[in-house]
Amino acid sequence: MMVLAIDIGGTKLAAGIVDAGGDILARDEVPTLATEGPGRVLERIVRLAKALLATPGVAADTIHRIGIGCAGPVDRHAGLVLNPPNLPGWVRVSLVEYLEKALGRPAVLENDANAAALGEFRYGAGRGARSLVYLTVSTGIGGGIILDGKIWHGLQDGAGEVGHMTLVPDGPVCGCGNRGCLEALASGPSIARRAREALGTGRPSRLREIRDITAADVVRLAQEGDAVAALVWNETVGYLGLGVAAVITILAPERVVIGGGVARAGDPLFEPLRREVRRRVTLVAVESVPILPAALGRDVGILGAAAVALEAEPI
Repeated sequence: MMVLAIDIGGTKLAAGIVDAGGDILARDEVPTLATEGPGRVLERIVRLAKALLATPGVAADTIHRIGIGCAGPVDRHAGLVLNPPNLPGWVRVSLVEYLEKALGRPAVLENDANAAALGEFRYGAGRGARSLVYLTVSTGIGGGIILDGKIWHGLQDGAGEVGHMTLVPDGPVCGCGNRGCLEALASGPSIARRAREALGTGRPSRLREIRDITAADVVRLAQEGDAVAALVWNETVGYLGLGVAAVITILAPERVVIGGGVARAGDPLFEPLRREVRRRVTLVAVESVPILPAALGRDVGILGAAAVALEAEPI
């Protein structure tokens, strides 16, 4: 069985033809150009999908379903994209209906973080487990929960928003409107913001030489011994440790998988994060819960959307 997988984000649109084993037979991506509005973006998605369906050697008539992972919030039952912050103008857009009519196949929609969690569970770092929690730490912090092999959606599809647990009451304002959320403390932009704030103390730091500080700059300089960068990075790992420890204490998953741009820091993130989580978790056998980097890399969106399609009810 093969499916057409579509990943819709604020920066890029990616699509692929994927078989049941997770092999991507054809793939392509284009810029979203989200500021052009939903109509133009939808047209771009259809062109991308039709080009893939016309790929030589791909038996398009055997592709019976479309899987879609889209920046949320979404109403997966109604097939609607509700109002994602990074897709301006997408207010109750009937995405499933539009793509079904344009591409002539049934489609199934899922929040992109949930789709990524299912992709890692089926094809990546979660293979062999029955439960996992997936976190993506990037521009924001999102999450997905897999319990007994299925996405746990919770009430009104609200489960998995790990980035919006409150860690610091009256902390920095988060994009969700709350204060002190994990996302407001440990996402990529939040790390850069805290680094700029730390420079206000007057302490010497090579961060002052950088015009537009990024999380990657903070990691690099922390590893090179810069005291201010190290302070910011250690605080970041501490915040992430609190969040992961809470998730493990509540759900006791078999694995925690972390992806996204900040996770590309590698050992400077994962080694101290594991130590912090072991220190924080006392009621769950935390040594039996590996905290792993995501394995699917740039293909996580496509493989996540494919997994959504392949896990859907038979047509």
